[in-house]
Parts: sequence; C-alpha cells; structure tokens
Amino acid sequence: MKPSLIVQKYGGTSVGSIERIRAVAKRVAHTVEQGHRVVVVVSAMGDETDRLVQLAEQLLAGSPTTPSQQREWDMLLSTGEQVSIALLALALQQLGYTALSMTAAQVGIFTTRDHMRARILEIHTERLQHHLERGEVVVVAGFQGITSPTELEITTLGRGGSDTTAVALAVALQAQLCEIYTDVPGVFTTDPRKVPEARLLPEITSAEMLELASLGAQVLHPRSVEIARNYGVKLRVRSSLLPFQGEEANLGTFIVSPPAPPGIPRGGLEMGLAVDTVEVDRDQAKLVLVGVPDRPGIAAQLFQGIAAAGVNVDLILQSLQFSPEDASLSTQPTNDIAFTVSRSQVREAAAVAQRIGQELGCEAVMVDEAVAKVSIAGVGMIGRPGIAAQMFQVLAKAGINLQMISMSEMKVSCVVAAERAGDAALALGESFQVIPRLHRPQPFPRDPLQPAARHPVRGIALDLKQSRLGIRKVPDRPGTAAHLFGQLAAAGVIVDTIIQSQRGYHNGIPSNDIAFTVPQDQAGAAEAVCQQVARDLQAAGVDIDHEIAKVSIVGAEMEAHPGVAAHLFATLAAAGINIEMIATSEIKVSCVVRREQGLLALRTIHRAFELDKP
Repeated sequence: MKPSLIVQKYGGTSVGSIERIRAVAKRVAHTVEQGHRVVVVVSAMGDETDRLVQLAEQLLAGSPTTPSQQREWDMLLSTGEQVSIALLALALQQLGYTALSMTAAQVGIFTTRDHMRARILEIHTERLQHHLERGEVVVVAGFQGITSPTELEITTLGRGGSDTTAVALAVALQAQLCEIYTDVPGVFTTDPRKVPEARLLPEITSAEMLELASLGAQVLHPRSVEIARNYGVKLRVRSSLLPFQGEEANLGTFIVSPPAPPGIPRGGLEMGLAVDTVEVDRDQAKLVLVGVPDRPGIAAQLFQGIAAAGVNVDLILQSLQFSPEDASLSTQPTNDIAFTVSRSQVREAAAVAQRIGQELGCEAVMVDEAVAKVSIAGVGMIGRPGIAAQMFQVLAKAGINLQMISMSEMKVSCVVAAERAGDAALALGESFQVIPRLHRPQPFPRDPLQPAARHPVRGIALDLKQSRLGIRKVPDRPGTAAHLFGQLAAAGVIVDTIIQSQRGYHNGIPSNDIAFTVPQDQAGAAEAVCQQVARDLQAAGVDIDHEIAKVSIVGAEMEAHPGVAAHLFATLAAAGINIEMIATSEIKVSCVVRREQGLLALRTIHRAFELDKP
C-alpha cells in the first residue's frame, strides 16, 4: 500500500526570508517523517512579485498594456517562484532529504492562453509520480503554467494563483489532503484584526468559505476553494509562522466539501460548466411593504413579527431610499421592503405585514401568490460577471419580466410570474446546457430532538471597499436588467448585491429603481455605464455613493433557523445603525450601512450571535 500523498502550499510570507525557508523545510521534513509523500507548492519570496511589478510599471510609465506586453509580464512575474523553489529544495537537501524543484513547464501544468489570468486545463503527472515513487520531495512553482507542449508559452494564473496550483495538483494526483500554509492560524469567525474576540473555526463548509472569500476574507482565494468544492478535495488552512513543535498545536481549519463525481470535465480541470443547476421553485409568494419609513429598527420590527408567527422567509430585499419629493404620500424618506415566503404560510405572513405596515404608516402592502423563483447555480460562476447578465438576457429574450433579483457568489435567483416559470426554466436550461429541475424543499422545521450541530451563523464579514450605484425610475419591462448588467459585464465590472424596488410610475410608464454594489476601484467604470444606460432607457438619473459599508452574516444552517435575519436587524437597530439596503441568499444576509458605522456593526453582530464563544 502506497503512503498517503499530501500537497502543501506556502505563501510569500511563509518563504519571505532564509530563516523562514529553513522553517518551512523543517515542516516538510516532519510531514515526510510521518510517512507521507509530499509535493510542495510555493509562492515568490515576500514582496518579490510586487518588486517585479514596480519595475515593469516604471519602465512602461503608465501606458496601456498590449497583448504582446502581457506575454512579457508573465515571463517577468514567473521568475519569482523559480527562486523560492530552488532555495527550498536546497534547504531540504541540507537537512538530508532528497528533493528537487520543478517549474510549471517541467511538471506539465497546461493552461488557457489568457496571459496574466490563465485557467488550468490539465496537469500531466507522470514525471511527478516518478519522483514521488523514488521517495523524493518535489517542490513546484505556484502561480504559473504553460500553454501547450509545443508552444511552451509561460502564463500566470492571476491573484491566488499559488493556492489554485496547489489544489489543482491535489486533484490531479488524487492527494489525500491539501494544506494551505499562510500567515494566519486558519479561518476565523471574522477578521481578528478588527474584532479581537474572533474565534478560530475548526471546520467550515466550502460554500461558506466561498461566500466569506468573496466578501473580503483573504485566507484563501475563491478559485482554489472552487476547485476543492468541484472535486471534493480535503483542504486545510494552517499557520506557517507558529513556532514548530510538531503540528498537534497547529490544527488550523478544515474546509469541508461534498463528495465529487470522478473524472475531469471534458473542457479542462478549471473549465467545468459555470452553471450546473437550473431550478424552479413554484412554492413562492411575494409580499411588499411600499413606502416604509427609513429609520433604524423598521426591518427588525417587521421580521421579528414574521419570525414570531413561525414563518420562514426566503428572499429579502430592501430598496434604495426615496426622498419626500419621490414619495409624495410621505413626509420623510422611505424605501420598499420585499420578501418571499412559502405559499402555505402566506396568510400568516400577510397578517403580520398588514398589521406592521399599518402601524408604520406604509403606503401599501402588496401580496402576490402568482409568482415563482427561478435560479441558476454553480461554483464556476465566481468572478465571471457575464453569467448573471446572460441569465437576464435569456429571460428578456423570452419576454419574461423580473420582479426581484437575488445574488450570491454561486447563485442568482429571479422572482417571475408563476405562469412564465416553466418557460424561464426551459430557456435557462437550454442556454446553460443544464436540465432544469423542480425545487424540492427539505422538511421544515427540523426535528427538535435532533437540533443542528452547528451554529447557524459561521462567519461575519465587513467590506469597506464597495460603492453603491442606483438608476432611478427605470422602465419596468423585460430586458431592462439584461441591458444594464450586460453592459456592466462587457466593461468587466463585477457586480455584487442587486436590489430592484417595487415602485410605480415615471412619466406615466411603470418603473422601478435598480441599485447594486461594486468594488470601489470599478465604480468609475460602472458609473459611466449607468449614465449611458440611463440615457438609453430614459431613466430619471443615476446615484452613486462611496461612503457605504456592507456587513454580511454567512452560515449554511441559516435556512433551518427562523429568525436569524430578524436577530441581525434587531441587533443593528439596538446599536442605532440604519440599514440602507438588504439582500439575502440561502446562506448569506447582507446589509448596507453607513461606512463610519461599519466597524461598530461588525463588532456588535459578532457579539450578538455569540461567535466569541466556543
């Protein structure tokens, strides 16, 4: 029986000096002494990649990068890893272990031809296997690949490339474990630099990790988690900076993925279908409170009442604020709150909504049972802004209007008229080459004698690097969202939260507002697109706000715990924090608040959900 195979990855901080390279060598040697075969993937030393980037930027003096220059960028940046792999191999040899370093070309890591952002197609493992069978430690350069055995053009994988290399090698070699060594002990309930009481998680699901990574947690790059989830790789994050005394005190965090079907997709290791699920849920009813006063505590009051009635809420969306000039029936700023529930619970939900809406002085409470939810899902959607736009374009072509939109890293859901749900699912299935399926909810609530073993909220993230854009009074007709988000995708803008209001008319035409958040460094490009789209659609105007923060709770068990969202809203209200936007998915609830209140919101929520306790 062959000894187990472990792939270990060490980042730039872990190999940032000769002393740290020696420490890494000791850790690798310890793993070998435990009876394992080992493949090590390393990044460039410390800030070496940044130094190389600065050299090229000084030379180019800010001129646009051409395709031929992208090739030279890859040639330049790939040299950093060549230094670190050779030094680590020398350090292992000095300890008495047979080790050799290998570049991506020598290993056979073949990628697409996209310079500076290539994706891995396949890895030829014959040479690696040969050295492993001889008992040698193989040290592989992360972050890089080559285009083909004949071209031998060097490519780089972009951000998180070494993590991606390590997990891809674990897939190709069928390794028993992939360990990512970094400068932190593992995955925490939130950023311990912002919340000292943050607690190390012994394990987390890959779905939760993907959401947290997309929200700014920098422990792992989403691409590496995506591969681990697609292929069922056992993944662990550990610290390389803790004093080495064996690894018993350095347990880190396990990222748990579901078992994956055997084999590599025909398109390549990283080139599986971006969307692998098209789903229709006909057990939906939509409720909308129109003209809700915009002040702290409103969402908490509503959803605490909903939770007290035993109603499980699916989607929640809170729109942009409306000024008194926009809402003529109100004397203060208002917004809309829309949510969906099971049709079997719509009567109870409507009673609560009507009562609270009357208490708040809302303009109207609308109930619509003639709706359904259609969704696309897949871990390959991560970082591909065109996927949501493609969904909207498919539905627009079919003449299907979108009533609500909800997005997460791995799923986009749209509420549509129930009579068009089947058409929507078939059109999406054809476009994404996936057979649609009917949503079959799990029995709810769970058996109280068998409570969930895990806390419903696993992690909290604060993103201070987002901007919010909104287009006012957009015509409410099929194709509006497709036009807007298609243009944004063409401009390379990555859209996060999307909110669509339920408002009435503009110039006698049914209209609503569409708001969304984007990374701040893409806000300028997004605003230019929005201004053009507003002119194209004869909308009322464009708003942009850079002074926002987005705080999110993540947990795969939240669906099984009614009242989690209500508790979140009540916590923010008690701290005097007004919620400006709300968006939810199955495992995430996000709230947009003022930027200056973001850190207070993070710490308050972390404490309210008792994530500082075991």
